[in-house]
Amino acid sequence: MLDDEITKSQRLVRTDAYQMSIGEVVNMYKDDELQIDPEFQRLFRWESVQKSRLIESILLGIPLPPIFVFEAENTKWELIDGLQRISTILEFMGLLKDPATGVAIPSSLQATKYLPSLNNVVWEKNDLIEDLPLDQQIPLDKAYQLAIRRARIGVEILKRPSDNNTKFDLFQRLNAAGTPANAQELRNCVIIMINGDYHRTLKDLANFVDFRTVVPVSEEQADRQKYLEYVCRFLTHTYVNYDGKLDVEEYIDEGMIELAQIGETADASHRFKTTFTYLSELYGPNALRRDMDKSQKFGLAAFESIAVGIARNLEAIQKLPNPKEFIEDRISGFWKSPEIEKFFVVAGQRGTTRIQRTVPFGSNWFKP
Repeated sequence: MLDDEITKSQRLVRTDAYQMSIGEVVNMYKDDELQIDPEFQRLFRWESVQKSRLIESILLGIPLPPIFVFEAENTKWELIDGLQRISTILEFMGLLKDPATGVAIPSSLQATKYLPSLNNVVWEKNDLIEDLPLDQQIPLDKAYQLAIRRARIGVEILKRPSDNNTKFDLFQRLNAAGTPANAQELRNCVIIMINGDYHRTLKDLANFVDFRTVVPVSEEQADRQKYLEYVCRFLTHTYVNYDGKLDVEEYIDEGMIELAQIGETADASHRFKTTFTYLSELYGPNALRRDMDKSQKFGLAAFESIAVGIARNLEAIQKLPNPKEFIEDRISGFWKSPEIEKFFVVAGQRGTTRIQRTVPFGSNWFKP
């Protein structure tokens, strides 16, 4: 049985491998044969000290770990692992375009453990280099530039799988161990690979004012894509039934892959925005706090029961003479229902157990 499972799974992933010079990789990027998605570029960024250590390693002849690429149908390569390394090299050379402005702003190096003289070293002088005046910039000797270009790096080529679940699993396995990306950041990347337009819709929903009024997120959480995570939770719970077989993160992952493949955005946007407009107008930032009390914490149980419950019944609710009055009455009654205690008082309750209770209950509770 194990042999069959291994054989079947191996067929899902076809690979090839090359040894290339950094110069060849750079030329592929310049010729648009190696693509780095701007969204990936925003996510996977190193600090200056990490960038300088990479250049130090290359100059010292320390072997670099391989990079991984997907080979697209047009035979172009899409970089999926090694983003920091390749981006660092391209940026140092003044070739990496900023995803927001399209301008290539070179970087400078700082002193490292073995090469302290790298401080203020640049590929070549450039007045676009930030926080380092031209007269303090030290161009890297041409011989060392050539050494960097000639350094070798392994390239593992993954023939793009047609199965998007396999694609997600590959991307997650390659990136989860070695980067600071969290589950939602990795999820974003896979959604982008499947359907960039759908991801742009998600970002639009994450910035919707009434949603941000109702769902409290700290600045640090926002930087880690927490708003987008809540959007993904909302849409998955609204459109994709949960059978209890997967853990919550896997369920959201697979749900978003399914929704991105379908690519429907009009109904999703309407359902999302209308739901959070009702909640914001009725109770503002307290809409999903227990008893609408600002001293209570926002919680997923209320999010899954109330927001998703309204969304799942939106068509029927909007046919009522006064939809907002109905929602207000049901939310008030929701907090008085003895049924909801099991959503909140069970210490250590697993998310899988919770959503098997909250989502069905909310769906029934908000049914006119």
